[in-house]
Amino acid sequence: MTIRAMEVTRALPHPVQVMWIIALALVLSLTQVSLASAQVNRPESFADLAERVSPAVVNITTTTTVAARLEGGPRVPEGSPFEDFFRDFFDGPEDRPQRPRQNQALGSGFVISEDGFIVTNNHVIERADEIRVEFYSGLELPAELVGTDPATDIALLRVDHDEPLPHVPWADSEEARVGDWVIAVGNPLGQGFSVSAGIISARGRALRGNFDDYIQTDAAINRGNSGGPLFNMDGEVIGVNTAILSPTGGSIGIGFAMSSNVATNVVEQLRDFGSTRRGWLGVRIQDMTEDMAEAIGLEEVQGAMVTDVMEGPSRDAGMLAGDVIIRFDGQSVSDTRQLVRRVADAGIGRDVEVDVFRGGEEVTLVVTLGQRELAEEAAGIMPQPTEPVEPETAEFLGLELQPLTDSIRAERDLPSSMEGLLVTRVAEGSDAEQRGIRVNDVITEANQQPVTTVADLIERADEARDAGRRSVLVLLRRDGDPRFVALSLEDPSLEN
Repeated sequence: MTIRAMEVTRALPHPVQVMWIIALALVLSLTQVSLASAQVNRPESFADLAERVSPAVVNITTTTTVAARLEGGPRVPEGSPFEDFFRDFFDGPEDRPQRPRQNQALGSGFVISEDGFIVTNNHVIERADEIRVEFYSGLELPAELVGTDPATDIALLRVDHDEPLPHVPWADSEEARVGDWVIAVGNPLGQGFSVSAGIISARGRALRGNFDDYIQTDAAINRGNSGGPLFNMDGEVIGVNTAILSPTGGSIGIGFAMSSNVATNVVEQLRDFGSTRRGWLGVRIQDMTEDMAEAIGLEEVQGAMVTDVMEGPSRDAGMLAGDVIIRFDGQSVSDTRQLVRRVADAGIGRDVEVDVFRGGEEVTLVVTLGQRELAEEAAGIMPQPTEPVEPETAEFLGLELQPLTDSIRAERDLPSSMEGLLVTRVAEGSDAEQRGIRVNDVITEANQQPVTTVADLIERADEARDAGRRSVLVLLRRDGDPRFVALSLEDPSLEN
């Protein structure tokens, strides 16, 4: 009995073993739940989605007629006795009407309303004489151009049909996340209706424009997909397929779609006015850097530095070069790109509050926005007679500087009203050289105050040192373009 009792005892699991068994079972159970959840989130098929959205996706064919003379005939040396003969035989007389030639291009698009409004890319229909739209059902209709916006490569078409047309809704692209599933639908390489799937690889990509907000995807996008929709899993358009990055001309998994939040604003304006109407402040701006922020006493590197104020809304509101726009219409501004987009989307004729950092404190200005498309730069100021000034040259902060004179302005085609210091030499290895300052740059301000002599610049630098700052902010102009640069007051290369 004793032996049997011991055997039974040994057969029973130890309490610690029981705990390990329970823990292992719990881990296995949670793993199975996680895998099941992942399987639920991953679509088994895109077929239902593709079937639902395909009736609203269209193929676009454009025809462009150009005049062209016959080319490709034999070439003979210029001045040859046979030159006139071959020209007459192959090209015909100079006054003969040129033979028209038709070029065709293919692209994609999608219907956004039952009354026939269609979105595509501007480059798909640019300079087209005829635009035809083919639906998934086989229906073909001629399309008229409503309006285009080359800045975002968006175009709006319209077709007439007796019956309501299938269409798809827009999504809020701000809700899209990197890693979300998407499908691209269109007419790649002229092969007809095609679907490709992938994920959102990145957001907020900028390619070439001020208003860029591209969604990057690895869903296959090729030539012919341009203008087609990028769908989320709810069948909503989150982007307009526009471009690819490829050394081969084919998809390598890096495609770009203009975000729906940009496209919808553009499309709305094209539909209402036939063109875009973007807001305009009338300023030139540049991104802030740590050195620039430190030089003016701004605690955070944020906002957009105003480098020039043109004749227009901002000048009327009292904005100055050197102001840092930190909030626009109640929203904080992180950089120049964000500000440009917000101003553009704000509309025209509105009174908006613009908060700027100036002289160590915040100032609120009320600006009545103009229209960017109609804005023109201020006319040049007529030369005014001035007293001749003898040039004086001095060195400071690694720069050889000379005050502007009438002869210097005339020689370098500078406005007669421009005051400042001409850079005639930049010390090799100096902080000024590293900051990109060049000979013939003109320094017009220091610490947001005008400078006309080297003494003015030295005084501004001393004021910055007294305030405990390590750099002085200067405004320079190069070929008419303004730019702020923070020059170090502790440049070791200038020590003797």
